[in-house]
Amino acid sequence: MPENTVIDASKTTFGVGITNGGFYHARTVVQASPHIDWVIIDCEHGLTSLNPGVADQVAAIQAEGKPALVRIPATGVSTGTSWQIKYCLDAGAKGVIVPKVATPEKAAEVAADCRFPPVGRRGFGSPYGHMSWNMSFQDYLAKANDHILCIVQIETKEGMENLEKIAAVDGVDVLLLGPADLSMAYGYSIPNPDPHPEVEKMIQRVKDVAHASGKTWRAFHATLLKISDPGSV
Repeated sequence: MPENTVIDASKTTFGVGITNGGFYHARTVVQASPHIDWVIIDCEHGLTSLNPGVADQVAAIQAEGKPALVRIPATGVSTGTSWQIKYCLDAGAKGVIVPKVATPEKAAEVAADCRFPPVGRRGFGSPYGHMSWNMSFQDYLAKANDHILCIVQIETKEGMENLEKIAAVDGVDVLLLGPADLSMAYGYSIPNPDPHPEVEKMIQRVKDVAHASGKTWRAFHATLLKISDPGSV
């Protein structure tokens, strides 16, 4: 099984986000450059539907040996994230991004939905996920918990207030910062291209808290880059 190169690789990695649907569109994007290491399918602000769009695009991307991540449309301020996480992972995605996670309770719920028991509450039954990973379902069950990325997006005042508690949740792998929504939440203009100085301070705080908690962090408006030396960025 290819490593989940978003954070597991020993080098800086580069990825792209796609907002339009279609198997061939996804395949064309992932083949566009040998330097693309991963692809985000954006179902929150993009035009790809969960059914059947995600399954088709996950298959196209991972057939090229690259991990597909899915940003689900439901946000952490609503209650309907669980089934969307299940759908994306059952389609074979290597990870999910949940927008607007603002409390440690929601972060713990998301983490549990990403993992099979005994560490989580994800149910098993999909005949497709393991095929996307090119392995038997027995091997998939043995490996999925260690290779699926649980990514929560910090982009609200409440999320910033609960930042340390969210970062401390077991099973959360990445803190993904949404600078545009975070800027608007505090009454600042969105980055164009640079964020307001006060928002830049928040970005640095997310980085510091993530590192202190042993987590990876990313800023969505820039790139989702692997930090080879977490102390240096």
